[in-house]
Amino acid sequence: MQRSVSLTRLKIACSDCNLRELCLPVDLNAQEIQQLCDLSHAKHAYSRGDYLYRSGGKFGSLYAIYSGSFKTQVLHEDGREQVTGFQMVGEIIGLDAICTDRHTCDAVALENSEVCELPFNKLEVLSRKLPSLQRHLHKIMSREIVRDQGIMLLLGSMRAEERLAVFLLNLSQRFAARGLSPTQFQLRMSRQEIGSYLGLKLETVSRAFSNFQDSGLINVKARSVELLELSGLHALVGKQQ
Repeated sequence: MQRSVSLTRLKIACSDCNLRELCLPVDLNAQEIQQLCDLSHAKHAYSRGDYLYRSGGKFGSLYAIYSGSFKTQVLHEDGREQVTGFQMVGEIIGLDAICTDRHTCDAVALENSEVCELPFNKLEVLSRKLPSLQRHLHKIMSREIVRDQGIMLLLGSMRAEERLAVFLLNLSQRFAARGLSPTQFQLRMSRQEIGSYLGLKLETVSRAFSNFQDSGLINVKARSVELLELSGLHALVGKQQ
């Protein structure tokens, strides 16, 4: 595992973290939050391109993204990399390995990032004592299942522009949940990585971005994106604003 910055102590306690509502059950009391804080006392830093974990690696911990973002990917037999997801601050990653005790994908930092490590054996013990924490973990796992189903629907039944519209709207919703602008944000992933995730060729992704811009739906400058017409993007995928 590559790591550019050595292990450091987490300076901000869980109770003071601005990601608390995204990362923790909302109904934990102060004592329960302290127990979880004691469990996740360590923070690790990664530079862009560093691996948080690799496919086949032994499972030991879940990771809460404290800053930055990651992508998960699998390697096909012919050597092609398939992006399976993009994860941002406040999200938990590493759930893929719970079943087999081995990671089924790589997790790679898209930018300089930090994660809070949650040793799974300790988290399991604590969750038995705290029913709300156990329910929260179940919700996180259920959300991953729903997300996987959404990806299958995306790749199986939607045209290229519909896929890109869903992708941008999903990012918009996730940024809004973090108190960030839902209409202006930076894409930390490349067009090629977006294409891999959406099952599209690079030129198709670039053409779809250009069509959206020409139609006045978005404004794009390099990786900076402004969503000008959310209703128009929703209309592309048959949703109501």
